[in-house]
Amino acid sequence: MVDIAFGPQGDKGPGPTNGRDAYLDLVRRRRMYGGILLVLFVALMASGFRLAESRNAGGFIDGLPQVFAFPSEVISEAWAKRAEVPGLIWAHVPSLIETINIAAVSTLAGGLAAMVLALLSTRGLSRWPRLTGVFRRMMDAFRAVPEIVIALVLIYLLGGGPVPAVIAIALHTSGALGKLFSEVAENADLKPVEGLTSVGATWGQKMWLGIIPQVAPNWISYALLRFEINVRASAILGFVGEGGIGHDLKLAMQWGQGRYDEVVAIFLLLFLTIVAIDRLSDRAREKLVRGR
Repeated sequence: MVDIAFGPQGDKGPGPTNGRDAYLDLVRRRRMYGGILLVLFVALMASGFRLAESRNAGGFIDGLPQVFAFPSEVISEAWAKRAEVPGLIWAHVPSLIETINIAAVSTLAGGLAAMVLALLSTRGLSRWPRLTGVFRRMMDAFRAVPEIVIALVLIYLLGGGPVPAVIAIALHTSGALGKLFSEVAENADLKPVEGLTSVGATWGQKMWLGIIPQVAPNWISYALLRFEINVRASAILGFVGEGGIGHDLKLAMQWGQGRYDEVVAIFLLLFLTIVAIDRLSDRAREKLVRGR
């Protein structure tokens, strides 16, 4: 009869000393691999910095003392004209409303597209299982191209204005939200879908009645988070002629000295808006996800 505790040959198993040596050897190997990766990371960072420094118009190290020169000039001028800042803030509220409208419309359009793409790209839920990979690659493509690149292309086709910004942000939103929506849908319970299938429900009815009620709280939470991001994106797109408060900020900065109080007013207005949206979205997400 073979003693299982010591193996088929009856030899003694690894004792405490052997186990400790194996553990220490594993720790040493992990530290060695970590050190190699750290050295490679530092080398890549150094080579990348040297390449960027060689192609830069100025020197990074030489320009470090001037980092705070421009902000201090802007703040000092705005402080000297601080009595005019509240009026300037109020004057740019219409542009802020346009920026929020761009973000809201693009989030709604992109969110609706993301819902469809997520359901079509989720394994076990897709209407056409063989095309699941195609829909996933579509979302990857929408997510890979930055909004500003899409907007610059659309400017040549549609001209300047809010429409190119809405399309650009909506396309990127559909790819980003589609990925998140799909991951949530993959964890949904399929029993309601099976029950609806047994009574002859269509694919749309199974998704609407069996899946969406389960994933709706998380989907809405992600959509609200994306709305915050899109407000900032729509402000950035204003720098390329897409309207909104970003366009006003670009004009104020181009005028330079003498308009820095307007720059500060726009920054304050945009900052307060982002904070307000962030707080409201946090409350809404907490109520939706946690039910309180």
